[in-house]
Amino acid sequence: MSNKISINGTTHITSGRSITVSNGKVIIDGKDVTPETKEISILIEGDVESLQADACDVIDVKGNVGKIITQSGDVRCGEVGRSVTTMSGDVFCGGVSGGVTTMSGDISHN
Repeated sequence: MSNKISINGTTHITSGRSITVSNGKVIIDGKDVTPETKEISILIEGDVESLQADACDVIDVKGNVGKIITQSGDVRCGEVGRSVTTMSGDVFCGGVSGGVTTMSGDISHN
């Protein structure tokens, strides 16, 4: 199944099961898709199994998530299957069957 993943407005069609943002580099399923700018916003239309980001302005998943870990930035998503963890940012999500934590931010869920 393919996902539509937009990084700062540039769209990639891929399975997008694993996304990593580390030291300003964006890797989707092993492929480098790093944008030119330092600010990173991610929009995923579909489900994602794993997303890990050291810094990201916004992560918006129009689908369900297995696991998201981020150091900073807001996370918006559908159902949380395993977990969403952020050090500094708000989390807005649907139902939670795993865990949701933030050190410095708010959590809102249905």
